[in-house]
Amino acid sequence: MSELIRVAQVVGRMMGGGVEATVMNHYRHIDRSRIQFDFIVQNDSTVVPEDEIKALGGRVFTIPSYKHLSAYINACEQLFCDLKPTIVHSHMNALSVFPLGAAKRAGVPVRIAHSHSTSNPREYTKTAVKMALRPFAKVYPTHYAACSHYTAQWLFGEKLDAAGKVRIIRNAIEPEIFRFNPMVRAAKRAELGVADNQLLIGQVGRMCFQKNQLFTLDVFKQVLECHPNAVLALAGDGDMMKQVQARIHELGLERSVRMLGVRNDISSLYQALDVLAFPSTYEGLGMVSIEAQASGLPVIASNYVPREASIIPGLVKFFPLDKTDAWAVELAEMSPVAKRSDEKNAICHAGYDIKDSAQQLGEWYTQLVDSSVRHS
Repeated sequence: MSELIRVAQVVGRMMGGGVEATVMNHYRHIDRSRIQFDFIVQNDSTVVPEDEIKALGGRVFTIPSYKHLSAYINACEQLFCDLKPTIVHSHMNALSVFPLGAAKRAGVPVRIAHSHSTSNPREYTKTAVKMALRPFAKVYPTHYAACSHYTAQWLFGEKLDAAGKVRIIRNAIEPEIFRFNPMVRAAKRAELGVADNQLLIGQVGRMCFQKNQLFTLDVFKQVLECHPNAVLALAGDGDMMKQVQARIHELGLERSVRMLGVRNDISSLYQALDVLAFPSTYEGLGMVSIEAQASGLPVIASNYVPREASIIPGLVKFFPLDKTDAWAVELAEMSPVAKRSDEKNAICHAGYDIKDSAQQLGEWYTQLVDSSVRHS
């Protein structure tokens, strides 16, 4: 169909995380002459790329946090009634029941529930909410999407995934910008004050229980026993920032840890690093692991990261979180290497090239709208 397709992307609290990055990556590369995005964001968001969204032709609408549930649902329903989007695509995982319920009542014909994550029993309150809502995950959507088969099965069930009813939308990237470049590596390490022969360990992600920076700090303390001049770079911000800072002080790591905050140079940072620590307590896939592999960077991941995150043989190793000694030994065995393989072809072959993924997403949106018109 020739009419512009408007997709309301319900992204929740924007904090510069992987879900938002995936949506933005697809938005930058989709055919915006046919498809446009409206971003539905919560008023407790901290990183909203509003200028870029508007420059690309999109719009940003702010609503209350889902923590104020009645106000959140009412705002969603009113907004969908006003905007009349062709599609509502919710990235709220188990919480998608609320915006998609509002979308159904507002008469939106195409409603997509997208699973990006899972849960961990130690995150008691969040997991209790997720488990209570999970049985309702298939009530309001007309279609289903997920970043991996692991997350598809967690939210929608194995039968739906096995039947091919869940669209797998990869956390795709631009492989070119992550290609290893020794000059970029040298410049970024100089900026960070790290010498060529120093071991530089990195972690990229929100400061939160899920990303597990406190674990990384405990392990890094052990690494320093073997590499006294090693450096740990933490990129990101979040609700646990003060706890992370307190642990750094408690362990006496002030001289060895670089707190980098939210970055717009992550591709360069991967090139500066010697290894990426990825000790998540749960994970849907882990976009940072894909980005790291695209730059040829080794990744040490927890066994809560799905095996689907390993796409280049030998670059990702998995360890349980109760084996801190094994983590410390593995990280300490890494060494600064100023040369890496070009992994672009491997990334593209695995289906993580954003150009291909965005084209496929656009075609899927078009098919869904055409189908809904035929059946209306």
